[in-house]
Amino acid sequence: MSILESIGRTPLVPLHRIGHGLPVPVLAKCEHLNPGGSVKDRLAIAIVDDAEARGVLAPGATLIEATAGNTGMGLALIAAIRGYALVCVLPEKMSVDKRVALAALGARVVVAPNAPPDSPDNFQNVARRMAREHGWFLTDQFCNPANVRVHEMTTGPEILEQCGGRIGAFVAGAGTGGTITGVGRFLRKHAPAARVVLADPVGSGLARWVADGVIGPDSAYQVEGIGTSRPPEILDRSVIDAAESVSDDESFAMTRRLWTEEGLFVGGSAGTAVVAAVRVAARGGSAPVVTVLPDSWDRYLSRPWIRGPHRDPEPPC
Repeated sequence: MSILESIGRTPLVPLHRIGHGLPVPVLAKCEHLNPGGSVKDRLAIAIVDDAEARGVLAPGATLIEATAGNTGMGLALIAAIRGYALVCVLPEKMSVDKRVALAALGARVVVAPNAPPDSPDNFQNVARRMAREHGWFLTDQFCNPANVRVHEMTTGPEILEQCGGRIGAFVAGAGTGGTITGVGRFLRKHAPAARVVLADPVGSGLARWVADGVIGPDSAYQVEGIGTSRPPEILDRSVIDAAESVSDDESFAMTRRLWTEEGLFVGGSAGTAVVAAVRVAARGGSAPVVTVLPDSWDRYLSRPWIRGPHRDPEPPC
């Protein structure tokens, strides 16, 4: 047995205080409690298991991934146990905490400029180029079907079972699109009345793409790990019913409420998802609204938003 066997089967908890007075409960899937601290542990193990099973990953090989940080943490966990080397390419906007954590776990960290998807300097393109040049194995989370498959086979069934078979809506952000696509496909087959709703940062172009198929204008935003100016290859628009756009201020305010009112120590994208889930729940229905808490707060401790508006720590007595 290893720590990898504890990936998944995370708790689904009601948001009692945040959801108080809403017509239906809001339930949160605690993916930040995975051993690597995020939902990305699921895709990391799925991609490596699939590559090993297909015989395309040699013992002692070097893995490389373009990551906002969380997939890198999941891959570092697996690399440590199975003896792989790891290179992580992060966009410059990602927190220093993630760079420090990945380096401490033995990964080589490459920081790429905040470049658009069609630029050779974009972090995904840098990772692809380095994989070709060095003969490293690109885990390719944005395109790998194993990412979607693991959520269809594990996350979706877990949620439906934990809800007792009754779910009114599933709300999640999209980084790679694996979670919302995989869970969405499962729900289409096993709970077709459930709505699937994308929680998207203001500044991302995905919300408009969900609405009318045209990618919206993009601009800067601070929430990490979700949203984009180009839909990822594995993100399936056909399983998404609607989108909610959520501002940075709303996201971070809700994240602090999750800490102080629910005892859930999560990152900023959890706030985005919960704001959207609360909106959906407020419109009523007959079954709970489920959302995902993607990662832990420990990878954002250096970010100014974590202190809140005018909330600098008090000096010691």
